[in-house]
Amino acid sequence: MSLFRESIIKIMKKYFSIVVLLIAFPCISDAQVVYNLKRCIETGLRQNYDIRIIRNNQEISDNNLTIGNAGYLPTIDLNGGYSGTLNNTTQNLSNGDKNKDNGVLNQTLNAGVNLNWTVFDGFNIQTNYKRLKELQKMGELNTRLTIENFISNLTSEYYNYIQQTIRLKNLKSAVKLSKERLRIVEARYEIGAGSRLDMQQAKVDFNSDSSRLIKQYEVLHTSRTLLNQLMAADNIDQIIITSDSVIKFNEYLNKENIWQNTLSSNSFLLLAGKNKNLSLLDLKAAQSENYPYLRLNAGYGYTKNIYNTGTIDNQNNLGLSYGLTVGFNLFNGFNNKRKQKNARIEIENKELEYQQTILSLKADLSNIWMAYKNNIELTNLEKENVETARENHEIAIERYKLGDLSGIELREAQNSLLEAEERLVQAEYNTKLCEISLMQISGQVLSYSEQ
Repeated sequence: MSLFRESIIKIMKKYFSIVVLLIAFPCISDAQVVYNLKRCIETGLRQNYDIRIIRNNQEISDNNLTIGNAGYLPTIDLNGGYSGTLNNTTQNLSNGDKNKDNGVLNQTLNAGVNLNWTVFDGFNIQTNYKRLKELQKMGELNTRLTIENFISNLTSEYYNYIQQTIRLKNLKSAVKLSKERLRIVEARYEIGAGSRLDMQQAKVDFNSDSSRLIKQYEVLHTSRTLLNQLMAADNIDQIIITSDSVIKFNEYLNKENIWQNTLSSNSFLLLAGKNKNLSLLDLKAAQSENYPYLRLNAGYGYTKNIYNTGTIDNQNNLGLSYGLTVGFNLFNGFNNKRKQKNARIEIENKELEYQQTILSLKADLSNIWMAYKNNIELTNLEKENVETARENHEIAIERYKLGDLSGIELREAQNSLLEAEERLVQAEYNTKLCEISLMQISGQVLSYSEQ
């Protein structure tokens, strides 16, 4: 019997040492960094690769917004050239004589500056410039959409990290309680007041709680790694300590305000509106072919002709050339009519897509709002459950110490407390996720970077 007790004690100490090592390991492995949500977002906005890429793409659309790219400005070319001919020439004169020259070399040298300018092409230039403006604004909206998605994902993971940290704390408490129970059972067994079965069951429960704690470290590590990845941290394994220890959420959001902000600020809806504008510009571009066009060309150049025969040795020309071209397409196989008809159909499609987006946002808001209100109620209910379960556990542990309660009943009280704590942190996290979704759908998620 003594050998059995010693083996039990050794095994218990072994598992307890593992748990203590795991608890202490993060503190000694890496330098810890304290983050609040604002610091996480600022770091991510500065370093995240997706953000940096989309900002570069926006810079491209900004660079494209020029009057030259729209076609307002002329093109000016500088050119030069050389050409020559080498011929054998025979001239038959009217008096019957012949002039014959072999190896006659004529050369031409030229250089000049040429200007070509489309002055008017049926308002197509103006339409192109408006299109570039819309594309530039769409670039800004795409950047904003990417930033909103990033802030939403990072905020969700930040509070998930807090959630997993709270769970770790709860599981540590459960291991501590199981250890205390095992100590009591062991003491009873040594004086002959407890059974071997009770001690084995206490050991099994302690090992079970220790196993869950070990797995929770893995879950917490995964969340921390993802948080570092979102922030594009140099050290992906850096230990993060959050300045927040609880999950706070706003339970006073107003549904009507959320919807009005959605109609005015939702990025998807704004992008759908820009697509409508682009379809209108496509129609104007097609209609521009109904008008005549006016093109101006001018040049200033130098030409030198060098002759190898005849009375003129060479000839130089230096001067200005210019011209205007006016044109109008009379018939191109009814393609203008076809383009305009298709453009009008596309306008209708973009309007339908816009209305479809509004309907989809209404449905999303309705579902998220229902989940938001329900999770607030669940959170309040689970807070009461945790208080009741904690009080029950305190009573159970006192009765167990007095020998008035079995180990199984104590375990039930302990599990009830842990489950209540789990449900509470889950309800709080779900409520926070709903809040984040509501802020994102209404275009207000950027406010998290200001907290």
